[in-house]
Amino acid sequence: MGCCTGRCTLIFLCTLQLLAALERQIFDFLGYQWAPILGNFLHIIIVILGLFGTIQYRPKYIVVYSVWTALWVAWNVFIICFYLEVGGLSKDTDFMTFNISMHRSWWREHGPGCVRREVPAPATRSLDDHSYISVTGCIVGFQYLEVIHSSYQILLALIGFVYACYVISVFTEEEDSFDFIGGLDSYTYHHHSLQKASPIQLKPVYLSK
Repeated sequence: MGCCTGRCTLIFLCTLQLLAALERQIFDFLGYQWAPILGNFLHIIIVILGLFGTIQYRPKYIVVYSVWTALWVAWNVFIICFYLEVGGLSKDTDFMTFNISMHRSWWREHGPGCVRREVPAPATRSLDDHSYISVTGCIVGFQYLEVIHSSYQILLALIGFVYACYVISVFTEEEDSFDFIGGLDSYTYHHHSLQKASPIQLKPVYLSK
């Protein structure tokens, strides 16, 4: 396959997905968002698998990648609904941290233009409680930054799914054509070999008296 083909495009898309996932993983680690961290880790592994399958002409690996992209789209749609509080979801819950901590998105306190101030808390409360941290001056709300990240992931996943299906069909057609040509060549070679070996030359035998 040439360079400017669906295969090369899929390699480029997988590379973009890896870079986007690594960038997102860094900020999720900074915000102790354990559910997205786990999802990003699985996503990175599957994308690497799809990239390897595309480079090495392994359609089965690309099938795994294409199935995962559908799940990845569903997960990111859930994240968008979570931060926009759609369907009874609330961005102030501890779902993203598995209820281990009260941390929120890293962008909540470090978004563009945000000014973070710590407010003295009562003695009965911990200073780590985010309800006693004042954040003002944010140009963009943290929930919209998370929505932008998830939307970008969905866009890459949808395009990757389309190209993965195309590359799988191309690889399958090539394998079928190679098997047909290989089988035909082996049959022709075997047929000619039999034709050459089948004639039996009979020579007269003279007995001396």
